[in-house]
Amino acid sequence: MTNKVRNVEEYISGFPEEVREILEQVRAAIRKATPEAEETIGYAMPTYKLNGNLIHFAAYKNHIGLYPTPNGIEGFKEELSKYKGAKGSVQFPIDKPMPLDLISRITKFRVEENLKLPVKKK
Repeated sequence: MTNKVRNVEEYISGFPEEVREILEQVRAAIRKATPEAEETIGYAMPTYKLNGNLIHFAAYKNHIGLYPTPNGIEGFKEELSKYKGAKGSVQFPIDKPMPLDLISRITKFRVEENLKLPVKKK
C-alpha cells in the first residue's frame, strides 16, 4: 500500500478479496474488544486509540502483522511463541486461521493498560 489512505475502509479495500475478509475479521475482533476506541490510520495502518495508542494491524504478502506494543506481546508471550515476531509485533500467517480470540484478549489487555494511564488531552 503505497497510496496514503484516509480511513480503515480505504485501507482494507486496497487488498484482494481473500485478504480483505481476513482484515475485516481482525478489525471486528478488535472493535468488539474495544468499541469505545477511536479507529484511525496511524503509521499507514489501521490504528486503535484509547488514551493513547492501543493496537495496530497491517496486511503483508504472507502474514497479518499485529502491533500491540511490547507489553501486549510480553503479556501473551507463551501463546505467541509459535508465531514470528519482534519486541512489539507478531506475524500471523495469512494462510492459517487468524487467532481472533487471542487478538481480542490482547486488545482487552491493552485497554486495561491504557486506562491506568493519566488521561491524555486531545
